[in-house]
Amino acid sequence: MDLEQIMQMNTFAVVGDTLNPEKYAYKIKEGLLEQGYTVHSVGKELQSLNEIPGDLDIIDLCIHTVEYHCGSTVYRFGKCRKPFRCIVIQPGAESPEILSYLQEQNLPYIEGCLLVGMRLYPRKKQ
Repeated sequence: MDLEQIMQMNTFAVVGDTLNPEKYAYKIKEGLLEQGYTVHSVGKELQSLNEIPGDLDIIDLCIHTVEYHCGSTVYRFGKCRKPFRCIVIQPGAESPEILSYLQEQNLPYIEGCLLVGMRLYPRKKQ
């Protein structure tokens, strides 16, 4: 899956600090909402991806790996029972542990930026 395909999906989970306007997770969440996507916030609002009601298309990993323990993130993905189509790893959220885990588990992911995706591939009004 590439960034253009990801921006054609409907339901996103933004993992990070979506309550602080200074954080990219907040900016991504607000941008997705403005373009009409369904967005769930995991980290400060929901505690787990498993709490999301209904279907989930994209998980946007928007955490700083130095501030948020990578092992904890890997553990959370291991406990995720929610089906999804792809994980987007935002710049700064990548780590050898995360990438290794996703590859070992054969989970679909890309390294990219949803802010760029929203600008390049804005959602068409329905």
